[in-house]
Amino acid sequence: MGINIRKAEKDDLPEVLEMIKELAVYEKAPDEVTVTLEELEEDGFGDNPIYETFVAEEDNVIKGMAFFFYSYSTWKGKCIYLEDIIVKEQYRGKGIGEKLFDALIERCKKDNAKRLMWQVLDWNTPAIEFYKKKYNAHVDGGWLNCKLTKEEIDKI
Repeated sequence: MGINIRKAEKDDLPEVLEMIKELAVYEKAPDEVTVTLEELEEDGFGDNPIYETFVAEEDNVIKGMAFFFYSYSTWKGKCIYLEDIIVKEQYRGKGIGEKLFDALIERCKKDNAKRLMWQVLDWNTPAIEFYKKKYNAHVDGGWLNCKLTKEEIDKI
């Protein structure tokens, strides 16, 4: 049958959360996942959805996902930010990540997004090479990531 890419449904979220946790283990941060199933449901399928997810499935088995949201550039306009592409470990190396990324590129074209942005860890050589070789992606070393955690925000 082949891999089918589709928009995630609310019923897919337990599996989405499991993939998020699997990615955290891969990125050596298993204790960092604090999002709950209820938060994913509200934030993705509530009255004001703030993210979308594509899932890659074959024979009714979800094998991967792309988790993204819209952002806005004061210089460019509407953009899409890819938070994560996750392919379950046993299905990696079969082109599923590429199919998910291609679906996101098609969404960018459809929505006239001016930019697709994402991050990749500097030690994730396979991902960096994939983005550079397959898509001729620009990996920008000139920008530094900044953040405030919830705990830090609450202290201010």
